Amino acid sequence: MANPRVLAMIMAGGRGERLEPLTRERSKPAVPFGGKYRIVDFVLSNFINSGIYALYLLVQYKSQSLIEHIRLGWRRQGLSRDQFITVVPPQMRWQSDVWYRGTADAVFQNLNLIHDFQPDLVAVFGADHIYRMDVRQMIAFHLEKGADVTVAARPIPLAQTEGLGLIEVTADGRVTGFHEKPPRPLPMPSQPQMALSSMGNYLFNREVLLQALERDAQQATDHDFGRTIIPTLVPQASIYAYDFLQNDIPGLQAYEERGYWHDVGTLETFWQANMDLLGERPLVDLANTRWPIYAASFDGPPTKIVGGSVSDSLVAEGCLLDRATVTHSIIGRGVRIEPGCVVEDAILMDFTIVQRGARLRRVIVDRFNTIPANVTIGGARTDAQYGHVDPSGLVVIPRGPRGIPLQRAPLTDA
Repeated sequence: MANPRVLAMIMAGGRGERLEPLTRERSKPAVPFGGKYRIVDFVLSNFINSGIYALYLLVQYKSQSLIEHIRLGWRRQGLSRDQFITVVPPQMRWQSDVWYRGTADAVFQNLNLIHDFQPDLVAVFGADHIYRMDVRQMIAFHLEKGADVTVAARPIPLAQTEGLGLIEVTADGRVTGFHEKPPRPLPMPSQPQMALSSMGNYLFNREVLLQALERDAQQATDHDFGRTIIPTLVPQASIYAYDFLQNDIPGLQAYEERGYWHDVGTLETFWQANMDLLGERPLVDLANTRWPIYAASFDGPPTKIVGGSVSDSLVAEGCLLDRATVTHSIIGRGVRIEPGCVVEDAILMDFTIVQRGARLRRVIVDRFNTIPANVTIGGARTDAQYGHVDPSGLVVIPRGPRGIPLQRAPLTDA
């Protein structure tokens, strides 16, 4: 199987409850990230850069924002009918009142798509992680091992294993145990201070996947790949763990973190992953033309900086920064920051307006908000009046009014 036919089924229906209020009106994969992206853009870019163009996105909760993003930002016409990026909502194909009951059930309810495409391999990947991966290298490993299933995995310190799926393997990488969120960490024999964690990305031989899903559908299980499908297959199939740290991304700089992968499952980890894009030597350098992360186009003007100070920040298109101080921050598209403002360690999403004299520190501002003049948000007990205060100290202001962003008269020199 020198050149296998690959179909990707991308799980893009996550609620992202721990990211509230950013997920109040959208699913987790649709949350803006890095100034101009959505979280889902990373997994889509990984597949496109890997030369895999047959992609189904299985959506469920609060999916309209994600559907619109795919429609407007990923209008990529393939050279053949086998190249597509298609959103698949719950079909309720088997029972009229049943949505997707788990990741495995989501694929099971769309088995017709697999039958129609007739792939050799099915890639089942998540859509809510920040990472870069050449999927072709995982496929090459899968073929070399003659595997039925391959699980993408990465070594992590034992202290960081809480809430993750952990894998037991032999010396050559064959999986002998798969435990979803075990109560105690499972040390690696070769590295006792580390455990091997599943990334939630899987490669299946088509027939192995179809048979496993059909058996699972007839039983009372969680219908989940990590909780039921993989553990059930361990004693009866050839399953291997692919070491993500061995994945080689073209254009990776020496200062970047090899094998960077963030779940961004909480507000604090979401903020930190954004901050990882900053600095002279960022952990993830988005200026990699050999492995670009694609984003929706923006029809607005270039960013304009009238004066002030901007340092160690990412500023997207269409912004107006007028005699403000912006430090170590992520500024989204169409943001307007008026004179005298101070923005530090913050994330301002698209079309935010920060009025004169406002001061923001460790604040996440969702789209379409107007920050009143002369307020100080961040580090004060009164911050709750402006939005959600996370235990980490971050203040998160929910998405502002729908529709056209608020208009303001042109700034004067005063």
